[in-house]
Amino acid sequence: MTDTTLTVPAVPTTPDHRLFRGWFETGAPAGLAEHLDRYGPAPLPTDRRDRQALIEAVEQAGLTGRGGAAFPTGVKLRSVAERRGPAVLVVNGMESEPASRKDEALLDLAPHLVLDGAALAAAAVGATAVHLCLPRDEARAAQAAWLAEAVAERRRAGLDPLPVELHLLPHHYVSSEESSLVQWLNGGPARPLATPPRPFEKGVARRPTLVDNVETLAHLALIARYGPAWFRTAGRPDAPGTALVTVSGAVREPGVREVPLGMPLGTLLAGVGGTTRPLGALLVGGFFGSWLPAEQALRVPFAKPALAELGAGPGAGVLVALPAQACGLAETARVLRFLAAQSAQQCGPCRFGLPAVAADFELLAWGTPDGELARRLPHRVGLLAGRGACRHPDGASRLAATALSTFAADVEHHLLAGPCPGTALPPVLVVPDRPAADQEGWR
Repeated sequence: MTDTTLTVPAVPTTPDHRLFRGWFETGAPAGLAEHLDRYGPAPLPTDRRDRQALIEAVEQAGLTGRGGAAFPTGVKLRSVAERRGPAVLVVNGMESEPASRKDEALLDLAPHLVLDGAALAAAAVGATAVHLCLPRDEARAAQAAWLAEAVAERRRAGLDPLPVELHLLPHHYVSSEESSLVQWLNGGPARPLATPPRPFEKGVARRPTLVDNVETLAHLALIARYGPAWFRTAGRPDAPGTALVTVSGAVREPGVREVPLGMPLGTLLAGVGGTTRPLGALLVGGFFGSWLPAEQALRVPFAKPALAELGAGPGAGVLVALPAQACGLAETARVLRFLAAQSAQQCGPCRFGLPAVAADFELLAWGTPDGELARRLPHRVGLLAGRGACRHPDGASRLAATALSTFAADVEHHLLAGPCPGTALPPVLVVPDRPAADQEGWR
């Protein structure tokens, strides 16, 4: 008699080994055969009732976007699904945040989990086209080739109802913004668009378009398999699930870690071997993030609601430990110079305001400040937010404003006595030596 018993993959039970399940045991990326053995095929919706049930499961799970904005994923799915006409799915793997490596690591170690999530999301919203956007970067060329093969292998196996089309975009900081992706896919430059309409209203080919980060889609693939109650067994009621965090700076074991949301920042640092030197501050969220004093931040949970109370947020899942002897003003000045060079140059705050703030920060960090700098710099920083075509000046403003407050004692020293000894130390933040936007082009 034929044995018809199906082998059901085990449910992940370790709260911080979900997306990277298996990697910690094998130390190798998951190919398609191993992926299917570990998770089984994705439970794709077959009718309208199934699609509705999947969207409801994501809503009940409380999954939020892991690309930076932390917008509720279920709301995005429903907004696109309820629009008329066939939809489009855009998978955002650009990861333009220089301090983040989480998406790169996820696509290296568990690409099929991301592609499962893409297939599920496309089915849920009624998409007839799927686009995977990656940076046109020599450092990630091998990954792009590996993903192309993974996509082809899935097609040969009949796993994905829709073909996934890969695109390599200019690697500007603002090119990962969702409207930048839409504009590029529509044949234009990879620059942000002023909104409305939002992509869910009229996006690629003027069709309803869902844009989701690769980590978000990988979580969706797990929710579809194991349900919202399982997803909520990690994290907090107001911030459920896990997140990938890139930890760097003065820590013993820098790298990407998967952690339950709500873990105190001090515990998170202990999980990477602890710090190598006494800390002065933490940068939470990346180049668009916030500087927080170390003594205050170490007790704060890594979750949007808790960080919001301090005017911060998890952003793209970045945590940088700044040693006490480093100069936070010099670190900020380097980042602001990069952000000014990487802007789309489409509106006043980026064409004039951000370069002026960056120049003032450089003067504060390394120069001989003039008598007006103490008044001029906070005023200019306050003029950046809320006035751009995209959120680029808002993020730069947040970084600059929190630097002025967190390093207030350093600001006073620099204004009165000039640069501190920390300005001569090697940089802690790695700022890319990337061509300016007008040199690299936007197509």
